[in-house]
Amino acid sequence: MENQSKTWFVTGCSQGIGLVLVKSLLAEGCNVAATARSLEALKSAVNTDSSQFLPLQVDITSEASIAEAVKSAITHFKTIDVLVNNAGFGLIGGIEEASAKEVQESFDINVFGLLNVTRAILPHMRAASSGHIFNLSSVFGLIAGAGWGIYCATKFAVEGLSEALAQEVQPFGIKTTIIEPGYVRTNFLSSGSVVTPRHPVPAYTAVAEEKRKHKEDVPGTQIGDPQKIAEVIIKTARLSEAPLRLLLGSDALQFANYKIQMLQSGIEANKETTLSTDYK
Repeated sequence: MENQSKTWFVTGCSQGIGLVLVKSLLAEGCNVAATARSLEALKSAVNTDSSQFLPLQVDITSEASIAEAVKSAITHFKTIDVLVNNAGFGLIGGIEEASAKEVQESFDINVFGLLNVTRAILPHMRAASSGHIFNLSSVFGLIAGAGWGIYCATKFAVEGLSEALAQEVQPFGIKTTIIEPGYVRTNFLSSGSVVTPRHPVPAYTAVAEEKRKHKEDVPGTQIGDPQKIAEVIIKTARLSEAPLRLLLGSDALQFANYKIQMLQSGIEANKETTLSTDYK
């Protein structure tokens, strides 16, 4: 099937990668059901009256809200061929600083919201014996750093569930791809998409510096181009054999290679202990 005749369902579309992707898809003639928490913000950001654009106000933490949106998309376009789970936000702060409520909020959007949308759309893809699911992770779904523990934990979860999902849905002709960008030059860091714990602990001076750096120094210097990332996603959706993982950005490649080296050296250094725990 050519991309132009496909229907895409994309979450988190009022800004960032999601917004760039929606605009690119519409420019290519695709049908797009786009979700956001604010319908007015979404309509204003996309700014089109095309019949191929269906804006939907959705709370991805609510299964009822998602079910209504999926029903609307199927009614309007008859099918959903590609799902892009893009909605998400970041939390910068130490593990001790993050309250149970703040951790829950992160997982509700980044993990459980993604699962809610996926479960709602999979029956339609299985019935069609085709489909492609893109889950937006991050290179920080492969490697974690101080100050990013909760965010990384959500993305590590996305990596694990996506890897299993790919195996489960492959027999139905459904593909799964995990998108792993590095730093991308969007307004993610400065738009309210990244929050900090309400009760910081002063002793964590290195974590405080991480917060400052990502508020003051990093925005506007990110190496990743959101337009190019959108183009990669669209191109990948055309492939008959799609990759399970796609690292995007030279910084993502550098971080991933560092994690591989760290794993390999750690495995080798502890190999004797590892092998000592088998029954003999």
